[in-house]
Amino acid sequence: MTAQEPDQSSQKPSQKSPKQRQGKVYLVGAGIGGMDYLTMRAERVLQQAEVVVYDALVDEALLALVSSRCDRHFVGKRGGCPSTPQETINQLLVNTCQQGKVVVRLKSGDPLIFGRINLEIQALTTANCDYELIAGISSALAAPLLAGIPLTDKDLGRCFAVLSAHEPELLDWQSLARLDTLVILMGGQHLPEIVLNLQQNGRSPACPIAIIRQAGSSQQQQWFGTLETIVTQMQGTILSPAIIVIGELVNWRFMSPTSVLPLTGQTVLTTRAAEPASQFRELLQAQGAMVLDFPALEIRPPSSWEGLDRAIQDLNRFDWLILTSANGVHYFFERLQVLNLDARHLAGVKIAVVGKKTAAVLKGYGLNPDFIPPDFVADSLVVNFPAAIAHLKILFPRVETGGREVLVKEFTTLGAEVVEVPAYQSVCPAQIDPVAWQALQERRVNIITFASSKTVQHFYQLVSQALEKTPQLAIEDLLSSVKLASIGPQTTKSCRELFNRVDIEAQEYTLEGLTEALVDYIQAHPINNRI
Repeated sequence: MTAQEPDQSSQKPSQKSPKQRQGKVYLVGAGIGGMDYLTMRAERVLQQAEVVVYDALVDEALLALVSSRCDRHFVGKRGGCPSTPQETINQLLVNTCQQGKVVVRLKSGDPLIFGRINLEIQALTTANCDYELIAGISSALAAPLLAGIPLTDKDLGRCFAVLSAHEPELLDWQSLARLDTLVILMGGQHLPEIVLNLQQNGRSPACPIAIIRQAGSSQQQQWFGTLETIVTQMQGTILSPAIIVIGELVNWRFMSPTSVLPLTGQTVLTTRAAEPASQFRELLQAQGAMVLDFPALEIRPPSSWEGLDRAIQDLNRFDWLILTSANGVHYFFERLQVLNLDARHLAGVKIAVVGKKTAAVLKGYGLNPDFIPPDFVADSLVVNFPAAIAHLKILFPRVETGGREVLVKEFTTLGAEVVEVPAYQSVCPAQIDPVAWQALQERRVNIITFASSKTVQHFYQLVSQALEKTPQLAIEDLLSSVKLASIGPQTTKSCRELFNRVDIEAQEYTLEGLTEALVDYIQAHPINNRI
């Protein structure tokens, strides 16, 4: 019996035992970026996946679509880096399919364009495994479009060729040089050879060329030049992953007629923890900013669950539960579920939260807070608390180390009993993000945003460590042309302690407030080095 497609859930379940159930492998093209470029068919399959095997260039935001019970296997291959052998990938697909599972092999772009997927199909066929191909949007077509470059024209572009320059010495450059337009994948490391081979085979040094890096993402960049100038122009710039377009149609590119948004031309560096779907990134992009992520926080479970578990089991002794962050909400309720409990266990306990985002996350678990302070800072919680504080028993799940102590101190001073339990850790990442670091070094960043004191401290730590390799450059010089933006007074204090300045501070201590502060600042003080 052939397994049904995973999205056809309306049919009657099979009466076969789990051992007899047939698996199926879906070879899925992820497109060029996040949800915006994923097909609806691919989305439905991902939602039903029991195993996902994904590559390096796949946007990890797509993994938010899969079930928490889904097994995830990263098997990415990047030049010069350790990678999973192809034979291992083939065997993983075969084994999981033979276990009767719905398997998604997720590849960037389209699965049949330079994807080595023929070897995987051969392995599946040999093992008699059922599989299906699902098309994706290829960067070979999407990147030129997003840069406004037409690939065809009745006079200037009667044909175009898509090629990989991973091994340029194997290509027929004499034939390629005669084609109207070339779209080159995997050519960033071989740009000088590409340019030289084309000119040696008759292409004019004045021939236009475009390079589009990370097409379709919030970090898309593009450069334009000629075969004569481009190598010098791009010297020292990391070009992977990039698409190279060569031909006269590069000069016929179209510019979007959309109106200029307040942050158009501004490159904003965010320092929050990496998130599959970032609300802050979306807020900034909606105002026209180009957003680079420089994760300065890494959120992890606490070193021990003992304190939180004990408090949850004894929850009926508390009057109030205080949650001051979205992370605190997530970890508290996930632990509740691990202990086979749900929101009913909170009967009789009132909940206070700090901030609209924390309240929104709580609502996602089916609960509304009993109290939100008017100012979105922890200090305001005590001042405006809606009940007599003396003799209250308060549970406070919080970050394990480094959080502010003022809230606990003030509640305790007023006679409350506050039980603090670690719910998560926020630590400094082990290494700096290479794309964001290069942008900083090349002076392409206009604004750096900080949403907590820890992001300030960890950013300073990561940058200071990176600068140890270039002792001639001080952190003050690196950031001299960059504006520093803070979400509120405590974050501002940390900025002044480490950087001796802050340029922008939000009036409302939320991500929306920080975005509004950036817009107000740029409108009042236009930054000239727009890119």
